[in-house]
Amino acid sequence: MKISTKGRYALRVMADIALSSDDKNVSIMELSSRNSISDKYLEQIISLMVKNNLLLSFRGSQGGYKLSRPANEITIGEIMKAAEGNFETVSCINSNEKCDKADMCLTVNVWAKLDKIVNDFFNSTTLDDVIHKRVL
Repeated sequence: MKISTKGRYALRVMADIALSSDDKNVSIMELSSRNSISDKYLEQIISLMVKNNLLLSFRGSQGGYKLSRPANEITIGEIMKAAEGNFETVSCINSNEKCDKADMCLTVNVWAKLDKIVNDFFNSTTLDDVIHKRVL
């Protein structure tokens, strides 16, 4: 599984907002500057986070973005799913694309276990863990 720049940047920006938002909205310009991400690409990522109810959007001169809920309630899994869509380590274990040889494949259990480990990690690690460097 390879996480795209969209997924990596989404996590980085969400962590940035979590660190700096103390009831203050964070603008795209601030995020773009601090994270060296173009405004246009960042707008796409932010839009996905808002659409998936991970960020709140505010208009006006004091507008910007803030987390929709506390950082300890937002998981990496939610962020990755919002940015990347459904993610699996391999497509052959996905019920929609299940390989026709899965029933006799000797390796399918390896991929299923790896997928479970990755998903368990993403879904049990919060944004708060990331910003406080509790991810080992």
